[in-house]
Amino acid sequence: MTQSAAAPPPPAVQPATAPAQPGPAKVRRGFWPAPTGKPVGTGIEDTPSLLNRLQIIGMATVLLFGLLSGLVQYLSYAADGRAADDTEQLVRVQEIQSTLLRVDAIATSLVLIGGEGDREREAQYDEAVDRVFQLIAAAAEAQPADEKALAALNVEVNEYATAIAEARSNIRQTFPVGAEYLSGASKALRDDALPILRNLVDANTERAEDSMGGQHPFWLLLIGVVATAVLVWLSIALARRFRRYLNTGVAVAAIIVIVTTLVASIAAWRADNQNDGLLENELRMAVDQAAARTAGNDAKANESLRLIKRGSGALYEDPWIAAADVVEDRGDRQVLDEWNAYVAAHQEIVRLDDEDRWGLAVQIAIGADGAPGGLDSTAAFDTFDESVAELVQENGTATTDELRAGRSLALVGSLLTLILGMAAAVAVVRGINDRRKEYA
Repeated sequence: MTQSAAAPPPPAVQPATAPAQPGPAKVRRGFWPAPTGKPVGTGIEDTPSLLNRLQIIGMATVLLFGLLSGLVQYLSYAADGRAADDTEQLVRVQEIQSTLLRVDAIATSLVLIGGEGDREREAQYDEAVDRVFQLIAAAAEAQPADEKALAALNVEVNEYATAIAEARSNIRQTFPVGAEYLSGASKALRDDALPILRNLVDANTERAEDSMGGQHPFWLLLIGVVATAVLVWLSIALARRFRRYLNTGVAVAAIIVIVTTLVASIAAWRADNQNDGLLENELRMAVDQAAARTAGNDAKANESLRLIKRGSGALYEDPWIAAADVVEDRGDRQVLDEWNAYVAAHQEIVRLDDEDRWGLAVQIAIGADGAPGGLDSTAAFDTFDESVAELVQENGTATTDELRAGRSLALVGSLLTLILGMAAAVAVVRGINDRRKEYA
């Protein structure tokens, strides 16, 4: 039997091909998140953590915006209040200065009247002295920074009033020494008291001007721009991670910030312009007219001193001319007509005194009956003094009223900004929560 051929070996079994294994996940590096709502692998911040971080940044930004912007507006409110107080103090100090020289002008005219004097004029003197002391006390209470200077001024005014009282007593008894007491007191007033008042006027003028510059529209605008930029960045960060180009909550917060910034900046800009206008108009008018009134009373006192010191006209005419130049330079045209009427009477006094007709010159100076040409230097000057004092009061009051009325808007704006900052924070939270819901 024939042996059959060997059977071929069975085919080799090929091992099953293992499914391809995914390679290591690509890790996205960098600051910006991936443009999808799914985690893309290890090594990148997960979406919930990212949303928490963005929410903290957004809330902190808008809350800080509300706080800082509200604070700037509150500081503007406080600055206008200080400006009003400083303006009142400036007007008050200038009134002390003017009234004190008014006292001296009346006192010197009483010497010219002589004898029993003039009861009406003496009552005016007493009233003016009392007014000076009242103003010093009020000024010391209103501004602690001026307290020491005003205490020193109070001493000088007391010494002046004492010397004038002695002078008046001697004048009533027709003692020539009365005129000497008065001349010495008048000189001491100018040498010791007036320098203190000039320093007080300068200090309060500087305070008032600085306080009126307390509006800061630029800072309000800068704070708003920075806050808006952060919110824009936040919106872009959300858009890169989620398929939404606009986040309603963040957009609402940005609108709140932009509108609040624009309104607050415009209001601050308008307030700043208003303060500049007050500084250049009403306040400047009050300051200039107070200076004119002070100089006018100085001139009137020097006119009387010229006649008291017979034969020494030139010694007192030069100070009179210097004071008159101040009045003509700073006095408003509303009061210059009254001033010119007084100047005409003074010029006649100078002419008569230079011609050795001293008695006639005195008649004009004190407004005696039968004075040459019916001239009355005192009456003409009193008209000027009343007019310029009224102008000072009117413009000083207008300045303080405007400052106090306008500042309420800054306070309201400050409170509203704080509230809107919190509202913007709520909008940011809602916007982030919308993305959380999408992710979930």
